[in-house]
Amino acid sequence: MKKRLFLIFALVLTTVLVSAQDIAEPVPYPPGQAIGGGEIPTFSLDEILYYGALDSYNEPEWIAELVAAGELPPVEERLPENPQVILESFMSTGIGQYGGVWRDFSGIPTEGWNLCAGQTQGWYGVNAIYDESLVQSGPAFLRNDNVEPLPNLATDWEWSEDGFQLTMNLIRGAKWSDGDDFNADDVMFTWEHVILDDNVNSWTNATTWQINGEPITLEKVDDDTVLWTFPVERPVQRLFDMDFLSFTVCPEHVYAPMHPAFNPDSDYQTFETFQVQDDLPVVSMGPWVPVEYRIDEFLVFRRNPYYWKVDSAGNQLPYLDEVTFEKGTDGIGRTLGTLAGSIDHTNLENPQTYVEAVTRAQEDDAHFYIEWGPETLLYNINLNLSANLGVESEADAAMRELFRTFDFRRAIQHSVDGDGLGQSLVRGPFTRAFSGGIAPGSAYYDIDSAVYYPYSPESAVALLASLGFEDTDGDGVVNWTSGPLEGENLIVSLFSTQADAATVSIAEGLVLLLQDVGIQVNHRTLQGPAYDDAIDGGTWEMTVDRIDQAYTTPFTRCQELAPINNQTPVWHIEGSEPRVLLDFEVEMVDLINQFCLEPDFNARKELLSRYNRLYTENIYTVGGIASRFGLALAKRFENVPVGTPPFYYEWTWSNVMGEQVWVAPENQLAQVLPGVIPVHDEME
Repeated sequence: MKKRLFLIFALVLTTVLVSAQDIAEPVPYPPGQAIGGGEIPTFSLDEILYYGALDSYNEPEWIAELVAAGELPPVEERLPENPQVILESFMSTGIGQYGGVWRDFSGIPTEGWNLCAGQTQGWYGVNAIYDESLVQSGPAFLRNDNVEPLPNLATDWEWSEDGFQLTMNLIRGAKWSDGDDFNADDVMFTWEHVILDDNVNSWTNATTWQINGEPITLEKVDDDTVLWTFPVERPVQRLFDMDFLSFTVCPEHVYAPMHPAFNPDSDYQTFETFQVQDDLPVVSMGPWVPVEYRIDEFLVFRRNPYYWKVDSAGNQLPYLDEVTFEKGTDGIGRTLGTLAGSIDHTNLENPQTYVEAVTRAQEDDAHFYIEWGPETLLYNINLNLSANLGVESEADAAMRELFRTFDFRRAIQHSVDGDGLGQSLVRGPFTRAFSGGIAPGSAYYDIDSAVYYPYSPESAVALLASLGFEDTDGDGVVNWTSGPLEGENLIVSLFSTQADAATVSIAEGLVLLLQDVGIQVNHRTLQGPAYDDAIDGGTWEMTVDRIDQAYTTPFTRCQELAPINNQTPVWHIEGSEPRVLLDFEVEMVDLINQFCLEPDFNARKELLSRYNRLYTENIYTVGGIASRFGLALAKRFENVPVGTPPFYYEWTWSNVMGEQVWVAPENQLAQVLPGVIPVHDEME
């Protein structure tokens, strides 16, 4: 931060009129620097998997011994009529061998096991391997034939001729981990008594399943078929809403007896909390089932003997027998454990740890390697654009009007040295300045659509002067010269979140950068609940935030891109009063409504290019830093798809297709509970 800026500032404020030549013009946004691996191999769906019966099936020897002892039915009876078959030609290192353990880490407590009612099992992959949904979005980055999720519990689907209905076929004869049949009744129970029941704290609700305010409907055709009806033609984007969390399929035979609609002696609080932390095993369709939990210490998953996927050689999946999660207080423990060799995976998402992780990975005894994803780790500076939510005084109203003024947002953007902030987090090629808008690593990104306002403190000073701000008391901070704040310093409050160390560091740097152009920033770091309350109530002014997934995979969460529903975007949510949209936001809403319903990828990309130009040209959010996630994985793991990103459509566990990961026998580590299978009450 150069001291000469104060001289520039003083000179500019003596100028009565600000000339356009004092303001730096936008410049082309530079392309990013490649890091690590080469091109990711991609496949058509028929090169990845299919559904169908094989002549014979195999299983681990120790499972076969349980069958011989009468403790399990034969594998042929445990598999569905048409298991999902993952093809050897798709596997990066081929057909696997049984045995071994994946040791992982969770930094969030296990609240309970009712994922359908919004309880978390601890994130960090715990929820992902417990859940199975109609479709599977995570591996979609591997497809080259269509921008759609992979089939999962739904084997295939077909649109009606007019495009308003979608017939979805379900896997036939698959079983839950307790041996009970999976069928359309489970799907319909989830739809009618979880998603559409306003009393259930599900991840989505009836308003989520609407298009232009008109409802989407779902009905059962037969045990293996359901029928979707939409108010518009071919809304293919909605397939992504049938995945993890949005449509976690609940086992009716377990949940209905606890649901008030079926049990008058129960209530919704009981329904949400009846699956307590250590009441294990839990009925699941996932490849592994939780069987033991030492509260806040350790969690053990064991293979599901009823899992419904096989490889093309007939081996029932998963290959690994066990997955464990060490419990801790935050994600730092996962990274430290991976560096030390006690944990097999971490997502590198805090740039401040990158150099240490890369250095450790290059050492001879390192047990892990690192894959670097595309530029999708992005930090923005958000200004509260609401004209009324959280506005309690004339002073609040004046601040909001300032934030809604383009020249002020441009002044902030010109004040941000994104390259310098990035290098303050981590030296090297990992970060650079960000223009805002769509992630440079997104398949929808068009670099020519990015309007990039360069770091130019001189321009920021001139813009503030043009808005009437002067340093009237000589303290280095500009003053309001009119309105309810006349004579007072221009002071902006800035929040960062304790859960993301990078936002704190960026905020601290931003305080100095804005100080250099005459703006005083009061920075506070908030913990999760306090931060969320401030956002929801609109009682904030400026934040440093990591941007949402919608800006990386926009077609999966398109309604988050513009003020279409009341809760998004977070920097302009609607309260009890109608939201007052800025002119360019009205255009955005129209573009995104078209984008959400457009079936053709190229047409969608063109619409999003227009959207990104509007976003960046008007500085909808102030661009901060562009970086990338890293994925650190144990070297002994085989069959992890080449180039697997830690975060794209979903997070790591949903991307690596863990059921196909295997470890050579000579590299396998000791299991915590060898020989154990999930034993449910019905099986005892």
